[in-house]
Amino acid sequence: MKNRKMIIQEIAMWRKAGQGERDLPNADLGLLLELIKRYTDKERDQKRITEEIVRWFNECKENMRLELIFEKSKWSNPRVLQFKLRSKKKEDFIDFDVLPAYDALGHYDGSMPNPQIYVDLIHTGKSGEFSPCFTELQKDFIKDQPTKLKSLICLVKHWYNEVQEKSFPPKYALELLTVYACEQGSGNTVFNTAEGFRTVLWLIEHYKEIRIYWTKYYDFQNEIIKQYLQEQLCKTRPVILDPADPTTNLGEAKGWDRLAEKARHYASMNFCRKRDGSVVQPWDVLLAKEVPWEEGGSYFTMS
Repeated sequence: MKNRKMIIQEIAMWRKAGQGERDLPNADLGLLLELIKRYTDKERDQKRITEEIVRWFNECKENMRLELIFEKSKWSNPRVLQFKLRSKKKEDFIDFDVLPAYDALGHYDGSMPNPQIYVDLIHTGKSGEFSPCFTELQKDFIKDQPTKLKSLICLVKHWYNEVQEKSFPPKYALELLTVYACEQGSGNTVFNTAEGFRTVLWLIEHYKEIRIYWTKYYDFQNEIIKQYLQEQLCKTRPVILDPADPTTNLGEAKGWDRLAEKARHYASMNFCRKRDGSVVQPWDVLLAKEVPWEEGGSYFTMS
């Protein structure tokens, strides 16, 4: 496991990144722990693991020049450790959720992970339960996008922060919709930002028809993963599979209907109009991505 000094350095970097960003009320901090040897270890021992992390932080906080306030959980066996953190020279706190996780990827080298990692994940029978194990892949998926696309993601996230209500879909879902919009609609590293933003709003408006996924980190080559993906992609839409974790379907989140109302409202505003007053048109994007399906040795497309 990372030593205590390494843990404290990670927290300090998060605090530095959050300074001055009042639109970021909290942050997630994933800790990959060597004492968790498989996915289900955390589920079995999470109370002991959480208590140990609290003890480490309490031992070190006097040397951190930071103030920590731990939140008392209402659960007897909490999955997440929550605390507030601020510099002793600052007034504002940042809320943190600490997510202990199994280091499923090991020494990740940037290539497609061993399929057995996902086979073992599927065999747990849990949906999205172990998403923190794949934070590195989630981060890299966005980081590897073209600069222009990442700028559009920032714009979409800013809009999301402006309209956000309780029980909205997670911000990560909108990041993925933005990537999909540019991949399918523009296909170029240079594009019209207003058209890209309008396309993301259009996708949100038509959320009931969405089915999207990627095959960067897992695909249909392994029989167990293939069958699982086909089951996932047959579910009631929207279906938005996390490119890093096939058990996480972000389309199952609550609040898509209310977010769609916000998208329809903004699509008619001046921001989405040209100088002549005409409405910016979205790109031509498929709402449902095609899915390979095997029957009698031949492949056809799911509708």
